[in-house]
Amino acid sequence: MLKMAKKYKVVSLFSGCGGADLGLVGGFSYLGEKFEENPFEIVYASDINEKAVRTYNANFKHPAVVQDVTKLNLNIEADVVIGGFPCQPFSTVNPNKQPHKKESQLFWEMARIISEVNPKIFIAENVKGFFRLAGGKYFNLAVNEFESLGYNIYYKLINSADYGVPQKRERIIIIGVRKDLKGEISFSTETGGVTKIKKRVLKDVIDSLWPSDKKYFFSKRAVEGVKKAKPNMKRALAQNLDHPCLTITSHLAKVSLNSRDPVLLVDKEKELYRRFTPREAAAIQSFPESFKFVGSDGDAYRQIGNAVPPVVMWHIGKEVASVLAEKSLYKKANKTIKIPRKAELLSA
Repeated sequence: MLKMAKKYKVVSLFSGCGGADLGLVGGFSYLGEKFEENPFEIVYASDINEKAVRTYNANFKHPAVVQDVTKLNLNIEADVVIGGFPCQPFSTVNPNKQPHKKESQLFWEMARIISEVNPKIFIAENVKGFFRLAGGKYFNLAVNEFESLGYNIYYKLINSADYGVPQKRERIIIIGVRKDLKGEISFSTETGGVTKIKKRVLKDVIDSLWPSDKKYFFSKRAVEGVKKAKPNMKRALAQNLDHPCLTITSHLAKVSLNSRDPVLLVDKEKELYRRFTPREAAAIQSFPESFKFVGSDGDAYRQIGNAVPPVVMWHIGKEVASVLAEKSLYKKANKTIKIPRKAELLSA
């Protein structure tokens, strides 16, 4: 356990509803397990989405502000900068990708803020599509830019299920450690690593297949549409409660039985399917029951789907804190600074 004598100051960009921030700071409970406080305090948090900021401010003592990052200039001292820069142009579920547009590549803005703040460490998160798109072109651009700012770069395509989250959610995590620091990042906190983490499955968070409200059921027309769909279409992806769930996305409110979104099969004989409730989706993302979501169900689904799972960030935060404290709590890992070739990306 790290001593809490010093708290490291954190700037949170693209903070959304606060999943990453909650995980980094710690001090919450999930599925009966207590996640102790990490030695971090948020000194600045912002997001362009006003509804997400409302939810953030309903859950944290420190305020977040509505801010367009392209117009943000920070004159502030911080030890850490974190941010899951918007993923829509790179997402594997987005059919309208336009990553070639400069405004789509918000890692440039995150890099600009990092340059202004000069933190000891930064943590960036994005979808798997960003890692693989165009043979790694945009990922390479980001890594080269971050490295040029004076950071040793460590990255890994992680799966949230390996961190005690009941969800198969693959995301690329990029961590930059300023070159005057001694520590290295190993990503060794996942299941099977140095820290033993309990595997979680869907039945850990689904109390009953029958929802509290009938509105979560799909209509008979939707079910008939699935039955008439082409054989090669992914459809009616009913989840096995004994396994982690497929990825929870930001468009869960519009989930279709003919989409790649996970659903629940309530009664096979009667062909009853339903979507997850917002609270179930939040639990799948490892939000504690005490976390409040402001607005409609649709607002909640979008905020939940865009969030970094708090439990994942909690484990990453512990390793980052150990580097900042210049203590090696984890096994030394090989530095991952080289830029991956296309073949490496495709085989990952």
